[in-house]
Formats: sequence, structure tokens, C-alpha cells
Amino acid sequence: MTQTHESVRKQVVVNAGVERAFSLFIERFDAIKPREHNILAVPIAETVFEPRVGGHIYDRGVDGTECRWARVLAYEPPNRVVFSWDINGRWQIETDPAKTSEVEVRFIAESAGRTRVELEHRNLERHGQGWEAVRDGVEHDAGWPLYLQRYRGAVENEQH
Repeated sequence: MTQTHESVRKQVVVNAGVERAFSLFIERFDAIKPREHNILAVPIAETVFEPRVGGHIYDRGVDGTECRWARVLAYEPPNRVVFSWDINGRWQIETDPAKTSEVEVRFIAESAGRTRVELEHRNLERHGQGWEAVRDGVEHDAGWPLYLQRYRGAVENEQH
């Protein structure tokens, strides 16, 4: 049986220079990630993106509990950021790094005031049996397309 190694690829163009586009993605991640995407036992108070290799992306609950669901693997402003996806096919935290996928976000200047943002969620097969559920979840309209739509909105709101 041949194993397929499918990546989920999405992109969006925003009206911001590459440096601003990159910094808004990191700084406004709390506004980009939907609150309903939550595996804590309580509502999310904020989502934090620690801007450095070795940092985490985590949700902080209204009661102070934290859910660290990603590790920052590469941080190269203003061109790219790579983070792990430490959530398994049952939408629970995966503690084994060998069973996590990764997300690369690239920022490509189209002009001084426009940036193409390319997102690739790859190595999904690392999640093991049922990995297709992870792929289908992140590819669905409520997955990465929603994040990128909210990101475009955050960029537009900065300009008003």
C-alpha cells in the first residue's frame, strides 16, 4: 500500500508590507485563532504566541490554566515561521514530538504594500492512524481558511 504524504496548503494576500504582515500575524494571533477552537475545560481568555524558537503557542483559560498546543520550530522575521501542531486526531494534546505535524507560514512581498502569505500544514501522516481527521479538520472552512480570513481582517483593522 502506498502512503500518501499530503500537505494542506492555503494562502491569502494582505495589504501590508512584508514586515508588518509578519508582525501582525504573530502579535494578533489572539484575534486570529477562534475562541471556539478550545481543548481546555474552560473558555479561553487569550491565545499567546511566544515569538522565538523554543517558544510555544498556547491558550490561557479564564481560570489561568494553560494548553500548550504548538512549539515554535523556526522564527525568521519577516519571511517565515514554523510551528508544530501538537494536537492529535482526537483533538487532544500529543506529547510525543514524533507524532506531531508542522505548519510553515511564509511571507512573500508582492509589492511595498502587499504580501502573499502561504501556509503549509505538512507531515500530517505523523499523527498515525486517523491522521486524515487532522488533515480534514485543518483543511475545512473552519480550519486554516478561517484563520487566514480572520488574519486578513486583523490586518485591515490595523489600517483604519
